[in-house]
Amino acid sequence: MRPIAILYENEAWMAPLFGALDDLGAPYERVFLNELSFDPAGPAPEWSLAVNKVSPSSYLRGHARSIAVARELLPLLEERGIPVVNGSRAFALETSKARQLLLLRQLGIRAPAARVITDPAQAASAARELRFPVIVKPNVGGSGAHMRRFDSPEELTAGAAELDLGPDGTGLVQEFLGSEDGTIRRVEFLGGEYLYAIRIASEGEDFNLCPADICQVQDGSEFDNCVVEAPAKRQLRIDAFEAPGQIVDDVLRIARVAGLDVGGVEYLVAARDGLPYVYDINALSNFVTDAPSLVGFDPHARFARWLVERARAGRRERILA
Repeated sequence: MRPIAILYENEAWMAPLFGALDDLGAPYERVFLNELSFDPAGPAPEWSLAVNKVSPSSYLRGHARSIAVARELLPLLEERGIPVVNGSRAFALETSKARQLLLLRQLGIRAPAARVITDPAQAASAARELRFPVIVKPNVGGSGAHMRRFDSPEELTAGAAELDLGPDGTGLVQEFLGSEDGTIRRVEFLGGEYLYAIRIASEGEDFNLCPADICQVQDGSEFDNCVVEAPAKRQLRIDAFEAPGQIVDDVLRIARVAGLDVGGVEYLVAARDGLPYVYDINALSNFVTDAPSLVGFDPHARFARWLVERARAGRRERILA
């Protein structure tokens, strides 16, 4: 089998996947996109499969180029017939909160009301039709970067000049919905199937609730294999649960329509009306820390096996064609 290309920009997040592929003895190539150059008119790489693991938060680590490279490289690979996991369509959704809201509306899935802005000075006027509190966040999101909450129009007006709309200068002003139980919920999927669901509760207000960065379970004990090193470990509480059937159906519809092979959808049950609202679609899934003790299996190992099967299936399809 020709190597599986892992396109990435964060070494720490990839360690569990690299380890799972090593355990299988699967051939793979590490492709650090922030340093990649390629010939758009040259021959296709000798890869059986390409796996897009570029995060929209790349720019926070000095890797903003990875986003630009992925946007150009993924369509080229697809055009050359190389199967891509979470390809160009999924990546376009991953790097635009506005597109996510459009998709949710098209599918009839409830989401918080929001307005798109292209200048911090527009935030106050954009919020006039929204209910406070509101949050302002970059359209190219990730890791809760530059998200700010405002409890009144006056507070938003006063703080607008300090807003950072991220790498493309576009942001969202969105109604902030408090959760009825103080948690957000994340449903993970792989290959069109439900994997698991978790609830995450932070100590105080924290917009960075990446499950791979969570270092404390509900009983207060710390995980041994958290990918975030001290002193950056964040104390968040987490437990596994079975997501309601309708939520799972909605998540899998999102995945199918958006071309998402693997990922997670985050939602909360709003305190103001008791209804679920989807507020984030994640094409990049690093899975939850210490998943075997929480959900009963290792999703990295399952993902690695799925990748190998997908790579072999792709090769058979080309031979048959």
